[in-house]
Amino acid sequence: MSTGEARVQRGVSLIEQIVFIVVVSVAVAGVLAALNLSTRASADPMIQKQALAIAEALLEEVQLQPFTYCDPDDANAATALDAAGCASTAEGIGPEGAEARTLDPLYDNVNDYQVGGAGGPGLTVNPISDLTGAAIPGLGDYSANVQVTAQALDVVPASAAVLVTVTVTGPGNTTVVLQGYRVRYAPNALP
Repeated sequence: MSTGEARVQRGVSLIEQIVFIVVVSVAVAGVLAALNLSTRASADPMIQKQALAIAEALLEEVQLQPFTYCDPDDANAATALDAAGCASTAEGIGPEGAEARTLDPLYDNVNDYQVGGAGGPGLTVNPISDLTGAAIPGLGDYSANVQVTAQALDVVPASAAVLVTVTVTGPGNTTVVLQGYRVRYAPNALP
């Protein structure tokens, strides 16, 4: 090389590398702090999933019940086209007689889950239990409420459809609400 030529240097100096490391470290620290805050503020995913599983199970339990004009023990329950067609016991909102969710006789109609009749408090399940009444281990901090209300659906009148609302509360004020509809099936569906 001649003396007049300048030397071109390539690469990064030590100072540039240190500045880069500091900038990246500050950015990573900020992202980690935001993630930590959001995880601390959110509900525990296991609690949320457990509450959802409880709500799904109760909603399915209610929706699998018959929905007839007569009490399912009535001789005309399968064929009655309205409450007047019942042989003895028309089905009303709320349990009939001594029916209960966990005792014999068990609830045998969707309407039975609306404890207290129309506008009543609904069925409260606390502690969470199976149909025999046995508390399910590990679910002592959860409670549920089931509401059944007459609800028209487009061309289906309120007398032939109900809205079932299941609300489950768990630890840390976790709340899950599920809703589903149940309509009467043929032959006693729509008049």
